[in-house]
Formats: sequence, structure tokens, C-alpha cells
Amino acid sequence: MNPNKLSFLQFASPWFFDPGIIRLPSPPEGLSEEEIARRLMDGELAQPYILETESERRLHFAQDSVQSVMRLDEPDALICAYTRKMMAFLLFNPNPQNIVMVGLGGGSLAKFCYRNLPRTQISVVEIDPRVIALREEFCVPPDDDRFRIVCDDGARYLANFQERIDVLMVDAFDSIGLAPTLAATDFYVQAAGQLSRNGLLVMNFSGDPERYALHIKRIRAAFGRSTLLVRVAADDNLVLFALKKRIPLLTTDQYELRAQQLQTRLALEFPRYLRRLCQGRVLA
Repeated sequence: MNPNKLSFLQFASPWFFDPGIIRLPSPPEGLSEEEIARRLMDGELAQPYILETESERRLHFAQDSVQSVMRLDEPDALICAYTRKMMAFLLFNPNPQNIVMVGLGGGSLAKFCYRNLPRTQISVVEIDPRVIALREEFCVPPDDDRFRIVCDDGARYLANFQERIDVLMVDAFDSIGLAPTLAATDFYVQAAGQLSRNGLLVMNFSGDPERYALHIKRIRAAFGRSTLLVRVAADDNLVLFALKKRIPLLTTDQYELRAQQLQTRLALEFPRYLRRLCQGRVLA
């Protein structure tokens, strides 16, 4: 999408502890800047917006709901700790052929996978066209022969997807927390059926903890004991890994070697991720 088609209202952040410049795409017509700022502070504007500082650009749905963070001098870096922890899926499958992501946000995971997994087909499903419209603001690459963004409901898209999926990454939220539609449908059963023999689901849990229980119940029903929860202390998130097959023994030399190889290749912290996976909680 051509960014010139978007008009932005810009004004100083009204929050003392969150300084920067608010950039509001397609602002409501007929309202003063002061009224728009007031509605933003009161949570009355139900639309995504950008908060920009000298070093970062953040996507928000609400003041206390940061969806994505991009460093302006390194737009492809994974800033949020939970996104780095989600990349631990490579310890289970270091060379996925096909990744499907549910939830675009500011595209942090999409960009990282696109730049660093050059042989992987990547499809990103995002239900909100207003989020997709901001893709160039967050340096998300254009669609090509191995990368595409689709505006659709994640559950509906997965139900109609024709190929086997090696990795299904779910990072889908509203302004409160986990997208409730995923637990209200057969999404997780469809996911388990759509994964390849060595496939896995990796999912971020954040926001209102009261929403966790139903999602975890549905995932357990679909994947059984092949489900692992790992806490991300820096972000106060949980990352869930659910495998199509049984969780392997991760304390072997094979996985230690794989962690070192991934560390050299991607410069994250794969040996530490491996230790945290070993300490994770298997859902019984």
C-alpha cells in the first residue's frame, strides 16, 4: 500500500510517562486535535496508532497495549523478549519450509523470518486492514513469491489452507488480550490437523490472564501432552509450544549442537532458550 494514501494527525503524546509523538492514521473527521487527544487518553478511540520517539516506533491499540516495537536504526531486530523466545521453535525445526503467522502487528516476527529464513514460504494473516495499512511504516517487506500478507480471520484462513504447515505462529490480540475467536472455534483442532509430521504451534500469551484458560483447554484437547509453556520474565508473557509429535528429549548433544549453530547463524540466545525449554511446564 502506498503510504501517501494514509493521512496522519501528529501531536505530542499526552502521557507524561510515555513521551513522544502520536501519529494517528486516518483521524476522525470533524474533531479538534484536543478532542482526539482526550478520546485517546480515555480509551475511546478504537483504532491502531503509532507512538514514535527518537529511537523507536511503537504500534498501540491502547496506551497500555503495545502491539509491536521497532528500533528506527535497526528495523528488523526483535526488540520484545517474547518475540525472541518465540524463535526458539527453530530448535525443534531449524529449516521450516512453510510458516503461517496469525497476527501481523508491526511485523517484527514476519520481518525477522523473511530476512533470516530465505528458503521458507511465509504467509501472514491479519484480520484488521488498518494494521495492514501501516506495514510500510514498520518496514514490512512487500509481497513476493515467498512472502504475503492476507487480510482474513485466522480461523477461517486456516480452515481453507491447502498446504501442510511446518510452523504456525500465533500472536493475535485485541486491546484486552488474546483474540477470543481462536478459542471459540475449532482453530486449534484445525491447527493440529494442518501441521506437518514435524510441525508445531508457537503462541504468545499476554494481556488479560482470565482469557488464558479456555485457550489452554482447547490446545490441550488438540495436542495432548505435547504442549510446553515457557515464561518470558522480561515481558511478563508466556510462550506456548505445541508439537504434532511428542516433545523430544532436549538435553541431548544433538540439541546442544543445534542451539550453538542457531546462535552463530542468527545471533539470538539459543543456548539459553534451550535451557528455558527444558525448564518449561509440560501440560498434563
